[in-house]
Amino acid sequence: MDIEEDIESVLYIGREISVYKIPPLNANEGYRANDWGDLAKPLWKGRLRILENSKGAALNLEDSQTVFARAEYDPIRPSVEAVLDSSRYFVVRVEDAGKKAYIGIGFAERSDSFDFNVALQDYSKRKKAALNPPSETSLGSSPHIPAGPKKDYSLKEGQTFSISIPGRPKPNSSSNLLGNSASSSTSSSGTSIPLLPPPPSANKKRNV
Repeated sequence: MDIEEDIESVLYIGREISVYKIPPLNANEGYRANDWGDLAKPLWKGRLRILENSKGAALNLEDSQTVFARAEYDPIRPSVEAVLDSSRYFVVRVEDAGKKAYIGIGFAERSDSFDFNVALQDYSKRKKAALNPPSETSLGSSPHIPAGPKKDYSLKEGQTFSISIPGRPKPNSSSNLLGNSASSSTSSSGTSIPLLPPPPSANKKRNV
């Protein structure tokens, strides 16, 4: 009998978390930690872990013996909301058997709350990318390169081209026999492109 084991990975651990009972949210207003009463007297203290498995991610509020609360985390419908007056406090939606409850959580250090927020954002990005994979069309072609047949710009047999260099006199029809023979021998052997002179030095530019 095959037993499939669902492996859980730990995305984040907060070792000192305070939980608060919060009042109902007023319409069209956000949560404020100052409305939770005396923040020095939390309802519960323990640790928080963000766990991920094949089904998704969840926030576990727990101590060494029991799990105080568990909140499933869905990036499409997040169960965590930041308060308006602090970066160390959040509101978590907990659901159990169809019933919803909202609790407040607080971190002792801002660095811990920052890492908590980053862990949720990273998981949300990975989850949304998995739900919306790139299509084959976007992978197979670039929108910046127009599609069409490739053109052949290579020289065919017997074709030549000439380059006009500014500052050099064009050969006239009254060239001497030596010049005609030299040019004919050059054209018969192939296209000859004279080397361009080197750019003027910095000293010559200052003297001009």
